[in-house]
Amino acid sequence: MTEMMTSPVDAAGPPDVLHEVEQRILWLSAAIVDHANRVRPNPTGLKVGGHQASSASMVTIMTALWFEHLTAADRVSVKPHASPVLHAINYLLGELDEDYLTTLRSLGGLQSYPSRSKDPDPVDYSTGSVGIGATAPIWGALSRRYVDAMTGTAGTGRQYSLVGDAELDEGACWEAILDPMVAELGEVCWIVDLNRQSLDRIVPEIGANRLRAMFEAAGWQVLTAKYGRLLHGLFGRSGGEALRDRLDTMPNPEFQRLLRCAPGELRDRLPGSGPHAAALRELLSSLDDATLHAAIRDLGGHDLGTLRATLHEIDDTRPTVIFAYTVKGYGLASEGHPQNHSSLLTAGQLGELAERVGVSAERPWARFEPGSPAGLLCARTAARLRRTPPGTAGTGPIPQDIGRTPTGRSTTQAALGRTLLDLSRAAPEAARRVVTLAPDVSSSTNLGGWVNKVGVWSPVERHDWFSDDPETILHWREKPTGQHVELGIAETNLVGLLGELGATWSRWGEPLLPIGVVYDPFVERALEPWSFGIYAGGQSILVGTPSGVTLAPEGGAHQSISTPSVGLEQPGCVTYEPAFAIDVEWTLLASLARLGRPDGTSAYLRLSTRPVDQSLAGVPEDPAAREHRRRQVVAGAYPLRRCAGAPAVTIAAMGAVMTEALEAADRLTALGMPADVVCVTSPGLLFEAVQERTGGVLETAFPAHRAAPMVTVLDGHPHTLAFLAGIHRVRARHLGVTRFGQSGDLDEVYRYHGLDTGSIVAAALDLR
Repeated sequence: MTEMMTSPVDAAGPPDVLHEVEQRILWLSAAIVDHANRVRPNPTGLKVGGHQASSASMVTIMTALWFEHLTAADRVSVKPHASPVLHAINYLLGELDEDYLTTLRSLGGLQSYPSRSKDPDPVDYSTGSVGIGATAPIWGALSRRYVDAMTGTAGTGRQYSLVGDAELDEGACWEAILDPMVAELGEVCWIVDLNRQSLDRIVPEIGANRLRAMFEAAGWQVLTAKYGRLLHGLFGRSGGEALRDRLDTMPNPEFQRLLRCAPGELRDRLPGSGPHAAALRELLSSLDDATLHAAIRDLGGHDLGTLRATLHEIDDTRPTVIFAYTVKGYGLASEGHPQNHSSLLTAGQLGELAERVGVSAERPWARFEPGSPAGLLCARTAARLRRTPPGTAGTGPIPQDIGRTPTGRSTTQAALGRTLLDLSRAAPEAARRVVTLAPDVSSSTNLGGWVNKVGVWSPVERHDWFSDDPETILHWREKPTGQHVELGIAETNLVGLLGELGATWSRWGEPLLPIGVVYDPFVERALEPWSFGIYAGGQSILVGTPSGVTLAPEGGAHQSISTPSVGLEQPGCVTYEPAFAIDVEWTLLASLARLGRPDGTSAYLRLSTRPVDQSLAGVPEDPAAREHRRRQVVAGAYPLRRCAGAPAVTIAAMGAVMTEALEAADRLTALGMPADVVCVTSPGLLFEAVQERTGGVLETAFPAHRAAPMVTVLDGHPHTLAFLAGIHRVRARHLGVTRFGQSGDLDEVYRYHGLDTGSIVAAALDLR
């Protein structure tokens, strides 16, 4: 652990011009929030919000980064509540039009939190979901390394995260920090805004030492910017060690209370009652009021010289964390107040701020004069940070149909690995862009053959000590050309990396085709960060397998229920739950073709380990009919069986229960209730078609002239398919899973949940 002991002797003072820029950024960030809340009309009266205090604590740090340290190759993730600071900097650098400064949190304007896909100015990483934006640069660093190993075109550059100290409470941060791959990422640098406040309170304990030890244990370089030059100067005077010890050991709430004290009260409170109180009182008596007022808030995160020296200490051989001590609301009238999180400066306080930083209230958005020292600094910084928009390479043609017709008994999960192997032979250029990820479940999700073929990605080649072991089935060959990335058992890490791998087309112009495989019961654990990755522009395929209560012996803890509706509810994502191996191939290829482009979308495939007779798919032999079936599968549904004449009932089934649906149709026909069977592959696409009344797949799968009472059935919650009855307003029964599962054999578990053939038949008979 290293603590920067910067003194006035060994660190140059910040240039006046840099301080001028810092103060203008403070003003702009506060004024952007003020205008949104006090100036812009608000006819509804709903709170607009914004975070002047949280922004203020980051102003010095971000000024030092942007105007002294960043290069065009670097990327920065900005903590959510500091978005006004980012917009203020972009404005001074000419990357944001003045008209946008009055649009914070308005439709089409500046977003509440930095958004890579929605903000009008440059944003490297979307933030807003606490912990996820902080970890994104880790996965961005891995993605850049992967692309550079593949193409040599991704260059270099640091990956910074500007993190609030309260954000470190999120488990997502520590899951990422502890992954073994992260310790090698020397380009990663976190700067922790250690202002010791959260939304509701002052953090009660002095937790910095514990946090530093945790980062050190994970192999990170730990730097601390704790005090500024003024305090370091006082520490060298008589009584200075007492002052340091008092500040180091005092509880956070007491320190925050001192920030609210006038100098006279400060002289009484600061010495405390310890054995060195007298020496401390003597030191304070030698200071005038202005110096004492400045000293108590002279923290390293607000001292440009301290920050400069600390940033120069980064060694780039391992990840780095910098604990930058700050004051929440620094430079504002609300600084240090325990309830300042979303408080607004009064009109009078804003006017005082404008006067102090030298801004005219009549021209609040004025930039620096072009020829002034500050204007020239902004121009030089803008030129240094300007990036050339990347071109976009192609993925290579992706076939729609490899041509295989599966036979025998097989599972949809096994079809995943086989399709990837077939793709590597049929379309090697596109297959080279595929990268698979798993949290220690490669072999149990049928990726073993693929991993054996393409190898495991590693920044450097590692020796395979089991290469000569004849009983080794899964070969773990780690090399820079590998196409499989294995992470620890943390789904949040997997989908974080999945999202960043899915954004390489827009960052470096090199599209990848990322596929992440997790156990389906844990998709919901991964859903929030994956959803945020989609929001941020990452395009990927998430495969949940094995799924449902079809995992009969595994019991309720491993039986997913609500995951089938993900595709109905997740923007930017198409979901598929194939019943047959050929459906896996077609939907996977279609999903791959949607990745890595401006209008691309992500996909979620829900697969099963249940062996199914593949002849039940009835794949047409005629090429035109086969293509017609493929299009239906990709569109969301297809008629699997049509009875002679008008049906008495339609069974709409999805996924693993297709065998029971077909058996039920046979029994119903024998009972005088001829049944149509429709195989649903994507409830989300069907719902979109119903909403838009576009015909197409609806007319093919559910034609009006064959409308009949309907039974829907799936291994998941029945509401997923319940909307289908509304297409023609027919009577319906909806079968599925509505309670936690039980262990047992498949027949027992299906009967327990009412998914067995008899339950389907009974539901249809109820509709007569």
